[in-house]
Amino acid sequence: MPFRNNQKRRRDPVDYGRSSAVDDGDSVLRVFRPGTRDDSSTALNLVRQAAEIFGRMEDQALETEARAESLCKSFEEKLRLAEEERVLSERIHREAIKEISFKLQEISGALRQAQSRLKISEERAAAAEFRAQAAETQLSAANRELAAVEKAIRTRLL
Repeated sequence: MPFRNNQKRRRDPVDYGRSSAVDDGDSVLRVFRPGTRDDSSTALNLVRQAAEIFGRMEDQALETEARAESLCKSFEEKLRLAEEERVLSERIHREAIKEISFKLQEISGALRQAQSRLKISEERAAAAEFRAQAAETQLSAANRELAAVEKAIRTRLL
């Protein structure tokens, strides 16, 4: 397991017996050498200290576990909300597509009606133009006949 720079590598308890730390004056194992006084009270102090350290470690582990559970619950809630948002977004998207499709159908129908009316109007305009041309032809013929009648009347009167 890699160690961080700020962590110290702990020695295996077996290594303590073989290391030079046994001979140091600051060694923990020095307490258990025969001939030192208050060995039992020192051992009890060490056991208490170890118990306190393990208690703090357990408290930290419990706090870390509680934070992890809290984060998990928070992420689960965020995920649930995101899923609800996605579902809502999809529903809104489908509704928008339906509405646009309906409007396009309405517009398409209106366009077909307008095209039909335009075609009818164009046909009516063409028929009216044809009738106008026919009327113009009849008027022109009537004017020629009238001119012929006027000429005949003038020649008889004069």
